This record gives sequence, structure tokens and C-alpha cells, in this order.
Amino acid sequence: MLNLHDKANELAALIKKSDEYVAYKKLMDEVYAEESNKKMVEDYKKLQFEAQATYLSGQEPPEDLMDKIKKLGEVLQFNPKITEFFAAEYRFNTLVSDLYTLIFGDLIDVGMKE
Repeated sequence: MLNLHDKANELAALIKKSDEYVAYKKLMDEVYAEESNKKMVEDYKKLQFEAQATYLSGQEPPEDLMDKIKKLGEVLQFNPKITEFFAAEYRFNTLVSDLYTLIFGDLIDVGMKE
């Protein structure tokens, strides 16, 4: 009998060994080791989340929020390590998204047809 939990644990172990995850984790540790970088990245992500939540509620985010995101994003661009971290995070998130589509794509398609 197939044990899905065992297969999920195998997949998790493979993901942790992937180039995408290893690079992402390494850069995250480097960026977050410096408290000022960590705070800026966390603040930026928090602001992005607020804007996204506003969009999802069917509204436009306030202009001052968008200005804060833009200004902080500009500051972050001047830090090569943070820029590299965001690129690695994007590659890792793409991998996870691709895996999600591979695993659940057919199931979602079936559910939509019913």
C-alpha cells in the first residue's frame, strides 16, 4: 500500500536538496544575519502583503502605502545581497508553484469540471 506521508517526506527532503532551496536558504541566512537588512526585508514584505490584501478585497491600496513600497524597494535595490536574495526567493517560489501544479493540477481540473 502506498503511504502518501512517506512520499511527501521524500519530496520535502528532495526540495531541501534542490539548488533553488539551497541558494535561497543560504542567502536568507546571510541577509537576515544583519539586523538592518532583516528589518528592511520584513518591512517590505509586510507592506507588499498589505497592498495585496487590499487588492484581494476589491479595493485599491492607498497611495501612501504604494509610495512606501516604492521607496523601500528603491533602497533595497542598492543592496546586492538583498537583490540576490529576492531573485533566489523568486526561483524557489517558482519551483514550489511548479510542483503544486504538477501535484494538484489534474485534481483541480477535475473539480472544476464537476
